[in-house]
Amino acid sequence: MAVRKWASNLWRLCWGVFVALVLVHAFGALPFAYAWVWPPAVVAMALGFAMSRTARAHHAKHRPAAVEVTAPVIGRWLAHNSPADKVPSHGLYRYGQEYAIDVVAVGGGVEGEPGAEGKVRSRPDFAWVWPIARRNRDFPAFGEPVLAVADATVVHASDRQRDHLSRNSLVGLVYLMLIESAVRQIGGAGRMTGNRLVLDLGNGTYAMYAHLRRGSLTVRPGDRVSAGQVLARCGNSGNSTEPHVHFQLMDHPDPDVARGVPFRWEGIGVPGNGAEFVVGRDLPDTP
Repeated sequence: MAVRKWASNLWRLCWGVFVALVLVHAFGALPFAYAWVWPPAVVAMALGFAMSRTARAHHAKHRPAAVEVTAPVIGRWLAHNSPADKVPSHGLYRYGQEYAIDVVAVGGGVEGEPGAEGKVRSRPDFAWVWPIARRNRDFPAFGEPVLAVADATVVHASDRQRDHLSRNSLVGLVYLMLIESAVRQIGGAGRMTGNRLVLDLGNGTYAMYAHLRRGSLTVRPGDRVSAGQVLARCGNSGNSTEPHVHFQLMDHPDPDVARGVPFRWEGIGVPGNGAEFVVGRDLPDTP
């Protein structure tokens, strides 16, 4: 694990040096030949290839059994980037997200749920031309409760990053993929996941929630939580196109060195891409 952490840090450092040198060349003068700008990028690409190849080989030989937990949300949701359809679900063997899933609220609420009354917002469609960005409150997922999936101990909790505008337009998506994501990658796992929470479920399994709402955490490291307890609120921080909950299980609390662990949600399984699912149950009081 120390080797994976070292490799991840060196990968980010090399890309950071490359970008810095390119900017210096663009706006000033380098004290050496321009050809020396490229070695850091070459090293970074080689490291990225080696880490990806090693992770694929590990995944081919070691696929852990799925761990069943309760769902991290309540209400009516839609699955995206699901491991039911492909692994790695997000296209990369990085940050322990091989079996991660994204879920977005579709609006309408569930009859009998606390707070469902008057919840009539529908999820905005993808905009090819306009609007370029939307406010977070336009999305029914924003501010929805995020729940503990099992009795656990909090090992990481951070919620100081801002919730940015949506990237669910053609211009916004191009910006996210070509510029913002690259910058966030250099910034590390914290910049990619945004506000995040990690729970120790025991037996070497950890649950991570990403893109949480700024200032919404109700717990801190060391707290014991119970399954179904409200831990935070859905947000739009980090590398995110719109307010949604990113959930994954992994074998280490640090995303830089973790490998993904398959999950199953009790009573639901693993919803596939585009599958709508409903979770209806009483929310316990928030401590």
